[in-house]
Amino acid sequence: MYAPPPHLNLVVLRSPDIEHAAVFYRQMGLLFSRHAHGTGPEHYTSEVSGLVFEIYPLTPTCQPTTSTRIGFRVDSVDEVVGLLVEIGAQVLTPPADSEWGRRAVVKDLDGHVVELVAQAPDESGKVV
Repeated sequence: MYAPPPHLNLVVLRSPDIEHAAVFYRQMGLLFSRHAHGTGPEHYTSEVSGLVFEIYPLTPTCQPTTSTRIGFRVDSVDEVVGLLVEIGAQVLTPPADSEWGRRAVVKDLDGHVVELVAQAPDESGKVV
């Protein structure tokens, strides 16, 4: 017997400037609130579809998270990339159709690699 597969429910990124980092993710449409747990540091948190996405301050005792690649499904890759370029995001792979749908890869303002995908419609035009 096997356990059911786990569901990802938390992603935490570390940033030397959480205010600056939040600009990128707000531009994508995430809504943040400031939060702190007990005596822990203030950070930004956003919850979408059961996933908690947090931006914590990078401190001397923390490892940077910039080698972590994250991905988001968005309604329009081209629109989101355009919005992100306006605030200085670097485009690594411009929007193009792929086997996963419309896809682009950008770097956030701290250097995290972020993949954006919009599902392609099926033959009837319906996004599945």
